Amino acid sequence: MSDHLQKPVLFTTQKAFASRLTLATLTGRPVRISQIRPSSPSNLGVAPHEVSLLRLLEAVTNGSTIEVSMTGTIVNYRPGLITGSAPGSGAHGGVIRHEVPAACTRGVSYFLIPLCLLAPFSKAPMNVLFSGQGVITSATPAGDISVDSVRTAILPLYAKFGILKDIELRILRRSNPGTRGKGGAGEVQLVFGHQVRLPKTLHLLNPGRVKRIRGVAYCTGVPQSNNARMIEAARGILNPLGADIYVFSDVSSAPLISSNDKANPNGKIKIGLGFGLSLVAESSTGCLFSADVASPPSGGAPPEDIGQQCAYQLLEAVAAGGAVSLVAAPTILTLMSMSSEDVGRVQLGKDVLSADHIIDLGRDMKALGLNSWGFRETTIGQDNDIVVSIVGKGVGNVGRKIA
Repeated sequence: MSDHLQKPVLFTTQKAFASRLTLATLTGRPVRISQIRPSSPSNLGVAPHEVSLLRLLEAVTNGSTIEVSMTGTIVNYRPGLITGSAPGSGAHGGVIRHEVPAACTRGVSYFLIPLCLLAPFSKAPMNVLFSGQGVITSATPAGDISVDSVRTAILPLYAKFGILKDIELRILRRSNPGTRGKGGAGEVQLVFGHQVRLPKTLHLLNPGRVKRIRGVAYCTGVPQSNNARMIEAARGILNPLGADIYVFSDVSSAPLISSNDKANPNGKIKIGLGFGLSLVAESSTGCLFSADVASPPSGGAPPEDIGQQCAYQLLEAVAAGGAVSLVAAPTILTLMSMSSEDVGRVQLGKDVLSADHIIDLGRDMKALGLNSWGFRETTIGQDNDIVVSIVGKGVGNVGRKIA
């Protein structure tokens, strides 16, 4: 059936909005998402971060059509070819510059994780620069992880699928959530230059044991002593459990934006102040488990509490079992579904597999024509682990095939 005759796959509510659009783009299936915040008195329809994601998808693809209803409660999306930063497709000088609006309350990882999933299947390398007052590089109260965790706990997993060259994530300017969780004025650049026809089939069945812990403590516009206090608090919990622990300290000044004061047109104000901690545990078999905590936008949380909370969160991620953490599971499962037509296997903890967004991901994949998952109990690792088997669809990189 030709693309213009395909009926759209129907979804409801804004839940898993980014995931559904990403899967639709990878599979080339049109989707219709309705009932997006239909009864909200103040935020009816699509939110600023969702509109920004639609614009980003339009920039990295060629031939996509996006229709949003007058009320914003219905979105029709018909994906095109993933072109990346190819000349003439929205890139200027080989770079796509995407500005995030100031009203955005989601971290920039909300955009980075879907973009990384699309990049291996792009016709040309992906080079996207995120700027604007809405760029937040730290973890957010909405549940987004920091850019540091994307760089150290998500991107290394692509090597397991044979995708490992010319991949770089640069934090050009750090920022934390501002007032009411909005704005940060950070700057991040993603360079993803390794495109493949099909990802390799994954067999990840041995979680191993944690052998090292790495991390980044960051502060923006606040005293650097906050980093030392967070590191000391986290080490107080982790040191008895392992000797190979190193946490890097990054101190940066707060971004300056216009004050919009008529009495002082040249006035500047600082935004994006705060601090946070990102920790990653690596096992003997190369499995990664991450934790991410940042100071709340309202303030009032001492650095010691942030450090302890992040350390305990890391221990919970390891205790959940499996070879993949809850944060990285959607990326792993999506790449397994898009790989060659062979059976891939991955070991997940029951707590990871039973999470609501993982269950929704499996249902959305089936609705979009990808294969269902198979389950069996594991023979290696913890008793509460499950081996998930997925047969790849073999769709692959259509743009690379045409080129």
